[in-house]
Amino acid sequence: MRRGSSRYQHRGFTLIELLVALAVMGVLALLSWRSLDGMNRAQEITQQRADEVLRLQAALGQWGADLDALVETGELGALDFDGRVLRLTRRDSTENALQSPGIRVVAWARKDPAAGGTGGPQWMRWQSPPLRRRDELAQAWARASQWGLGEQQRDGAGTNDTALALIGIDRWQLFYHRGATWGNPLSSIGNEGRGVAGVSLLPNGVRLVLELSAGQGLSGTLVRDWVRPTLAAGSP
Repeated sequence: MRRGSSRYQHRGFTLIELLVALAVMGVLALLSWRSLDGMNRAQEITQQRADEVLRLQAALGQWGADLDALVETGELGALDFDGRVLRLTRRDSTENALQSPGIRVVAWARKDPAAGGTGGPQWMRWQSPPLRRRDELAQAWARASQWGLGEQQRDGAGTNDTALALIGIDRWQLFYHRGATWGNPLSSIGNEGRGVAGVSLLPNGVRLVLELSAGQGLSGTLVRDWVRPTLAAGSP
């Protein structure tokens, strides 16, 4: 009895037991892999969304900075929207405005990717180098329109101009606040003072409506209002 009992206690696993153990280990490994893969995907989505939030914040910050720095030159309209391209003249960014190297022309537009490019339409910003002369200002103003409409510039023109894609959008809209209501920037209502000395042509406010492209970490409609800093309380 002792000799038989000893043989029974020291016998190994059967083939069926090994197969069951291997199957259990395989299932555990598969579950662990799926869990790790899910964690990696969640981390990638979270990082993508965080990056897009930062890009959107930077774009809106630049948008507000451009509008805050608007300057009326007396040569061109400080703010002009033709339905596709918003052009404006702004002070150059310096710590001391008195030492500014000049005025910049800035343009904002929704542009499709270049031929052969990938991705959808982008909200883009263009700017000229600092300008000091009237002819430079007029030329940069024309180049901004050409850029927004996708026209080719003449050889050697605008070699110091820069353009940057910011965020993907399906469409964008602008509204101007004139009088006591928001309206189409191309409307003549509220522009009755055009040509009158001492009357600013700038609207009281600008409303930006962006339709963020679907399929991104951020999507939907975004509305951003800007109010002219020099607007006096109670102004119409």
